[in-house]
Amino acid sequence: MSVAKNTDHGTAKVGTLKQILEAFNNHDLNTIMEFFSNDCSFDFPRGPKPWGQRFIGKDQVREALTSRFKGIPDVHYGDDQHWVSADADKGVSVWTLTGTTTSGVSLKVRGCDLWEFQNGKITRKDSYWKIVESTNHN
Repeated sequence: MSVAKNTDHGTAKVGTLKQILEAFNNHDLNTIMEFFSNDCSFDFPRGPKPWGQRFIGKDQVREALTSRFKGIPDVHYGDDQHWVSADADKGVSVWTLTGTTTSGVSLKVRGCDLWEFQNGKITRKDSYWKIVESTNHN
């Protein structure tokens, strides 16, 4: 895949990916949802299927993100890097997610989002997290 770090053509830009991440870190659902197309899809990293759990359309995506922010109220995405494909219809964001779940579990995982864009809007967000396992092998 050909990669351009700063492209001024097409629909996806590194700056856009940074703005989306900022909206996620602010837990600003209205701003986040402005980036998504009406027929978008969002694949969460966990769920009952090999692709995790899929949410389709803005209403389902908003509901899923509301659940994420409620379940990890201090969720933050840091140590981020972003790339955009040369044709500017795909992008990648790599980050470290930190936060504490409402049940008291502390999280620190490396992950990424695979983005697809059309006409300046996100049509697909596919998220992945590393699985952190205990190093204690008793």
